[in-house]
This record gives sequence, C-alpha cells and structure tokens, in this order.
Amino acid sequence: MRVKRGVAAMARHKKILKAAKGMQHARTRSFRLGNQGVIKALRYSYRDRRNKKRDLRAIWITRINNASRELGLSYSQLIAGMKAKNINVDRKILAELAVNEPEAFKAIVNAVKEK
Repeated sequence: MRVKRGVAAMARHKKILKAAKGMQHARTRSFRLGNQGVIKALRYSYRDRRNKKRDLRAIWITRINNASRELGLSYSQLIAGMKAKNINVDRKILAELAVNEPEAFKAIVNAVKEK
C-alpha cells in the first residue's frame, strides 16, 4: 500500500517557517532558505548563551574600573586590596554598588585604601 507523507512534511515545513518568522527576504517564504536560517540562528543562540556571561563580566569590570578611578584607585589595585583585606564581594555586586549605591562602593574603596 502506498504511504502518502504530505501531511507530515507540511507540518514540519510549517514549524520551520514559523520559527523563521521575523527573518528577512525569502527565508520567511521558502522552506529551504528558512531552514538554513533557523539552523544558523539556533547555532548563534547556543554560542551566545555562553558569550553573554563573558560580555557581562567585561561590562562589570569596566564599570568597577571607572568608578574606582574616580576615587583614586585602579581596578587591579582595588581587586588586589580586596583580596588582601579579605573583602569577598563578586564583580557583579561590586558593579551594581558602583552604579546604584556609590556611598557603599566608596566605603569599600576607602577600606581598601587604609593601610
């Protein structure tokens, strides 16, 4: 008996074209081009979920460095001083303090500056 597969194929194509919605040009209309775009987008999303952590850490370090330099200390001096004084605050929280709670950040910098 002959097996017709049109329904399954159409469902698969619809699923891919729905995922390609918002892309440009023929990717939203052509299954082949849409499939290529979706596969590439999934690769990028997998890669960038890891790169996001790297990018955020770089942003935190930049913010901490700018805030600490205004108070007369470089980033590396601040981190080394915090390790020496056993002040355990991670970079994410430190950057948050630098932006939203400047007085608390200033207190940490002053604690590091004390000999």
